[in-house]
Amino acid sequence: MYETYTYAGLWIDHKKTIIVVLTDGRVTVDHIESNIESRFRFSGGKGSAVPRSPQEVSFEPKRDARYQHHLHKYYQEVIHSLTDIDAVFIFGPGEAKGELEKEIKKSKHLAPKIKKIEDTDKMAENQIVIKVKKFFNISP
Repeated sequence: MYETYTYAGLWIDHKKTIIVVLTDGRVTVDHIESNIESRFRFSGGKGSAVPRSPQEVSFEPKRDARYQHHLHKYYQEVIHSLTDIDAVFIFGPGEAKGELEKEIKKSKHLAPKIKKIEDTDKMAENQIVIKVKKFFNISP
């Protein structure tokens, strides 16, 4: 009898994650949406006709804290999807992949499963699947 391995490749940014799971020649693709509002959307504060006035600035720490809380929940949802994974490849644009890596490294069980973190641009789903298969040497 042979041993079965389950590999995952994640393309991630702050808006969504596309998860490609490879098991026994099967490919499954899942999507997780962050549903996070942009933290850089600033409107004039109450009673303020001047953008970035003191009234508006006082709301920024709350907005930033809320944004960080939503990101944490989003990353925990992504991490939860990796429960039965033997190895993971994480890639994507921006900072989300590094932030996710930090969250994963808090888990002694999951941290050693990270095989590589790579910076990439936006990609179509089929390109993501091909990249994950190529990384884990799975023929198309």
